[in-house]
Amino acid sequence: MLDEIVASIGPKVRRLRQQKGLSLQQLAERSGVSAAAIHKVERNGMVPTITTLIKLAAALNRPVSYFVDEDSDIDAVAALVRSRERKPVYTSKNGLALENISGPYGRFFIAAAAATMEPQADSGPKPMEHPGEELVHVLRGYVNFDVDGETYALSAGDSLHFRTDRPHRWSNPSAQPAKALWMALRPS
Repeated sequence: MLDEIVASIGPKVRRLRQQKGLSLQQLAERSGVSAAAIHKVERNGMVPTITTLIKLAAALNRPVSYFVDEDSDIDAVAALVRSRERKPVYTSKNGLALENISGPYGRFFIAAAAATMEPQADSGPKPMEHPGEELVHVLRGYVNFDVDGETYALSAGDSLHFRTDRPHRWSNPSAQPAKALWMALRPS
């Protein structure tokens, strides 16, 4: 199985580079990896180091896991996620639990999760900023968002859509857990 995962890295790099309309040289300039090395990786003539893979993933706007996920069927046109098969999504935020509802990240531009925010949980004192957009639809409870200095108080049924290149943070101000659908769009 390990050999299959390693053998799939090169074709994934090549397919993604071609989908984005990038030449070897353009990807080399974006990633800081030589065009010759990228060519070798794509043809499975070289196994990339973790540093090389991180650089390529960043230049192609994909998580490293996209290249080593043995469960993803990258050629499928759709991803079905049964409720009983949801996988947890890693988050560094305490009091936030995420379950993937959009399938393997990396194949699509939108990622979505069923989110549970524990009472009094928040994203931390420092606002976040990163490329993309987020859309949060509150299913139960209350969630506050601060986006670029403006505060939005959401309750069940409310939605907030915002650009994430603006400073933003969230919190659950209540004594009850809040549940939401949380969608994120990352630029290609």
